[in-house]
Amino acid sequence: MLKSDLVKRIHDLNLYLYERDVEKVVNAILTEIVAAMARGDRVELRGFGSFFVKRRPSRIGRNPRSGAVITVEKKAYPYFKAGKEMKGRLNRSPK
Repeated sequence: MLKSDLVKRIHDLNLYLYERDVEKVVNAILTEIVAAMARGDRVELRGFGSFFVKRRPSRIGRNPRSGAVITVEKKAYPYFKAGKEMKGRLNRSPK
């Protein structure tokens, strides 16, 4: 699902809201999640899951093509862990 699909679906379920307002809200939520993660905070949405950052230290690596030794800089990677309720919904047996 694309962000535009999400906006459209929310708008279709709430016809009293303008689509442009729904798009602003979705963008604001996503922007705040990214900003919190950039500060090093963990974002937890109960029943959905949590977003957090894992950091990898700098290390010595090799260029696979030439075999030359290179320094790989430290990096931060975003991670998502699904919540218990989401896992339950995804693993329900079809009726």
